[in-house]
Amino acid sequence: MRICNLSSGSDGNCTYVETTQAKILVDIGLSATEVTKRLRVLGVEAKNIDAILISHEHSDHIKGLDIFATKYKTKVYVHSKGVGAVYLKMRKLPASQIYSFDDLPFNIKDLTVDTVCLPHDAVHCSGFILSQASRKISIITDLGHTNDVILNKISGSELVYLESNHDVEMLKKNPNYPLKLKARILGKNGHLSNLDCAKAVEYLVKTGTKQIMLSHISRHNNTQSLAYTSVCKYLSSVGIVEGRDIKISTTSINMSTIFKLN
Repeated sequence: MRICNLSSGSDGNCTYVETTQAKILVDIGLSATEVTKRLRVLGVEAKNIDAILISHEHSDHIKGLDIFATKYKTKVYVHSKGVGAVYLKMRKLPASQIYSFDDLPFNIKDLTVDTVCLPHDAVHCSGFILSQASRKISIITDLGHTNDVILNKISGSELVYLESNHDVEMLKKNPNYPLKLKARILGKNGHLSNLDCAKAVEYLVKTGTKQIMLSHISRHNNTQSLAYTSVCKYLSSVGIVEGRDIKISTTSINMSTIFKLN
């Protein structure tokens, strides 16, 4: 498998995943032009993308979907509970290109796609667990909290893109965010804080996860360095050493590390 996050955050989310036979995108929150440009950096042509998995209908996850999928006739997969909300935001995309899935795993060529419902203020938000043979990765962003179902689903993933959206105190002190918005972000269906992310990582280390990519980091209520140091500090307090027991890195609005799982 070859995996690269093309962008992460409120300005747009998109991750490229490639197996021996399949080339897919998880979300497409950048413009079609920008996604095409970033794919070419990887040596991939947009017309060769087999499918786009959509987590939910918020614009930072579907901004480029309508134009990209229509132009390249790309198959689009959305959970049956959220497909209506996504389709309502499309202007060009034929309904025949949208495929709904439920809670059972399905295949895109040699890639197995499993999903888990994430607690977020969308009609329905899906996290994705992707595997080929014995290799397994998970993409889990846009969730207000974790639970046993989510953690059990993603356990054993070698690589996890996990939300580390905000520092709680930084968010609370932000003078530009109204109380209602702060409450939304801090709520059970909002976004995951650095500390809650760290607690999830603590569990994942014990299941064999080797690499965490801190994702969906807020531009206004967090920084890459703060997310990294906060997570590492908590892990250290429970005896887990970054670099020895787990590798922690961050994502941004720019393309991040390319991973190859052979």
